[in-house]
Amino acid sequence: MRTLTGRSELLRIATAGSVDDGKSTLIGRLLHDTKSILEDQLEHVTLTSARRGDGYLNLALLTDGLRAEREQGITIDVAYRYFQTGAAAGITRADPDGRGRKFIIADTPGHEQYTRNMVTGASTADLSIVLVDARRGVSVQTRRHAYISSLLRIPHLVVAVNKMDLVDYSEAAFTAIVDELTDWAARVGTADLTFIPISALSGDNVVERSAAMPWYDGPPLLSHLEHVVIAADRNLEELRFPVQWVVRPNHDAFHDYRGYAGQVAGGVLEPGQEVIVLPSGRRTRVRAIDTFDGPLQVAFPTQSVTVRLEDELDISRGDMLADPDDRPAVVRELEATVCWMAEEPLRAGGRYLIKHTTRTARAVIDALEYRVDVNTLAHDHGAGELALNEIGRVRLRTSAPLMIDAYATNRSTGSFILIDEASNDTVGAGMIRSGR
Repeated sequence: MRTLTGRSELLRIATAGSVDDGKSTLIGRLLHDTKSILEDQLEHVTLTSARRGDGYLNLALLTDGLRAEREQGITIDVAYRYFQTGAAAGITRADPDGRGRKFIIADTPGHEQYTRNMVTGASTADLSIVLVDARRGVSVQTRRHAYISSLLRIPHLVVAVNKMDLVDYSEAAFTAIVDELTDWAARVGTADLTFIPISALSGDNVVERSAAMPWYDGPPLLSHLEHVVIAADRNLEELRFPVQWVVRPNHDAFHDYRGYAGQVAGGVLEPGQEVIVLPSGRRTRVRAIDTFDGPLQVAFPTQSVTVRLEDELDISRGDMLADPDDRPAVVRELEATVCWMAEEPLRAGGRYLIKHTTRTARAVIDALEYRVDVNTLAHDHGAGELALNEIGRVRLRTSAPLMIDAYATNRSTGSFILIDEASNDTVGAGMIRSGR
């Protein structure tokens, strides 16, 4: 599978860890030390810290925006923050070429009750930062979040061992966590794993190297984030274009216009290219690719475009354009790993709506094959249900055919969500293993 590789200008990051491991403080430190905070924001945080009696500048307040979060001292919602480094941001210390990098960082909840929010925040990430409290060591939530990062196939995992100042910057404490998690991560197949000892509160090894830990010879966290090479999950070999909208302008200037709008989910689209329309199986060719800014000669994954075809075919929302020689599987039965997000548990026989790319159908759970113990990675084949925040393997059937790939091949066409038809709540997120 050919992919886009290189030092991407934009890095999407998700943070995770147990409650009070310091995720919000770490993000606040990155924002503060990269000069990404407006003066009025900093003044507000300073005043709020004093009013709360914190005794220090509480940088966690930059991301813990909800009143309930501030009162409880935990992160409930997923907070997204943007910052950049390099000459454009006034930060010149890290990049020799001065280019720096742009970042979108998601502060995801650490409490087990909000694991579903963590799944949402991490679903599009290029890199995951899992924080571990150096005093407490590896927890169940640490393993849970590392396991979810692995399930979501996030290319890079950074374990930031935080609060090193509270263990006297002990190399032994750091090494014990490294040894335990390295062995565990190997069992779940984590591809790229990096450990960095930090103190988010005091800034040790966050932006600048810490003189308090001379035994650590790796880069500080920000330098690692600036230079990690991202092999994007964009499959350029297998064309996948789910149709989101049929464009028929009711205007005399575009009387005969018929286009199919959507986002390229895989492969490359070019005028003149032969495509197959699924699930009908009809073949045609691409006449043109239109955008708001004008026509394109080539379209890549994540670009939103409107495709015009040579032939007038019966195509609607939820259909897919694909390569005739390398098409996705058209199936009504799926086997998938599901992260359950609802108070009402998943059980065999449960009926839901399934949203896959741009297609929505009804689905019934045929079987719960097993539930995963994220602490031991054991499979409980006798489990009768998946409760809130639990993860398991399920088999399900759909009322309409879906055009799927394995999640390992294409994160877009290999994922779905389950929806409660009565409440319209999202109750589960699935990663497809196979179908038939």
